[in-house]
Amino acid sequence: MKIIIAGAYAIGTHLAKLLSRNDQDIVLIDEDEERLNNVSSDYDLMTVHASPTSIKALKNAGTGSANLFIGVTPDENMNMNSCIIAKALGAKKTVAKVNNYEFMAPEVKGFMGNVGIDSLIYPENLAANDIVNGLKMSWVRQRWDVHDGALIMLGIKLREACQILNEPLKDLCKPESPYHIVAVKRGDDTIIPRGDDVLKIYDMAYFMTTRNYIPYIRKIVGKENYVDVKNVMVMGGGNTAIRAVQIMPEYMSVKIFESDEKRCEQINEQIDTDRAMVINGDGRDISLLIEEGIKNTQAFVALTGNAETNILACLTAKRLGVRKTIAMVENIDYVKMAGSLDIGTIINKKAIAASHIYQMMLDADVKNTRFLMTANADVAEFTAQEGSKVTKKKVFELGLPHGTTIGGLVRNGEGHLVSGGSQIEAGDIVVVFCHNVNMSKIEKFFN
Repeated sequence: MKIIIAGAYAIGTHLAKLLSRNDQDIVLIDEDEERLNNVSSDYDLMTVHASPTSIKALKNAGTGSANLFIGVTPDENMNMNSCIIAKALGAKKTVAKVNNYEFMAPEVKGFMGNVGIDSLIYPENLAANDIVNGLKMSWVRQRWDVHDGALIMLGIKLREACQILNEPLKDLCKPESPYHIVAVKRGDDTIIPRGDDVLKIYDMAYFMTTRNYIPYIRKIVGKENYVDVKNVMVMGGGNTAIRAVQIMPEYMSVKIFESDEKRCEQINEQIDTDRAMVINGDGRDISLLIEEGIKNTQAFVALTGNAETNILACLTAKRLGVRKTIAMVENIDYVKMAGSLDIGTIINKKAIAASHIYQMMLDADVKNTRFLMTANADVAEFTAQEGSKVTKKKVFELGLPHGTTIGGLVRNGEGHLVSGGSQIEAGDIVVVFCHNVNMSKIEKFFN
């Protein structure tokens, strides 16, 4: 598959990293030669030093035969224009990153399709959804809904109160059990567990279950004492914060700390001031936080543009008694550090956006995919096609690549957990976890 990425910035370089693992034919276009040199030394791809809107450059890069053209520069106009040109040159599918939520309106998206832009990505909106999902379940680090919640994946940090530590998974995750452990992050290692593996304290365990068993999972991992989030403090009043506040449940009360007075006025014009208060001040000011009631706050969300500031602010909030913290960390190098400091939920817009784009390059009928940055693993929903390899044998007989496990499936809208003896049928939506596995190898089982 030939993929052309316009923009060697955060999203473009992270996307190149994801795609280069799958041996794709990748071309990266950017106006800055230094940025290109920094990327080309790390990944197997071709670089083109030119403007993404140069017709000559796009032709020379082979845009006419591209399966996917992706515009992810900081300039939304350049992204959209380059996609329009790419489509006219023959690119099969185009996607553009935008910075304005107005472009996500259904009627606008329809117009974009008519002029050659097949899909639009607004990273702030994707990040806001992840933030709100994290706030809804204060005891969960990460939540991922499969097929509108028919199956649910929960990433949970295991503490002393966990009831299922040090027991072989073959005794815990039996065919009739209401959950499966599909991946474990332990230190720097990611484990796709087998029956003899055990869970240890401080593991990040990924559970696959159904909605009705979420309270049971909460009980066995010892998180029943985690209070539900009703009061939220948000540091930083950028677009991600505004989108998150706009989609938070009505029962949550929010205070936004923004140091720029003019920006405070702009925020007040965009949010419901009956349930969200904007405070002109520094969210790192401990006396201000105490004055505004941090002792009665269940969640602190740090969304400034500075990763160090967000990490330190979350550590301060934890010291002041806040149990649930969420930090936006745009620098990938800081993600591991933030995890080791036990920050809580880490939000990285470029990784979220790249994951969203990533699924567009897959040939199989993939409904949803996500790169789990903390676990360095992919999780995706595949639809089993009639006559495909995955439908011809039981799961334990399939010979899936090492580092791969099937977590569950959705059949006729109902979620089911999968064991070795399960039989997948055509039309089933199957959740697959992969660690260090070329996704194209998995696709072959479903096509």
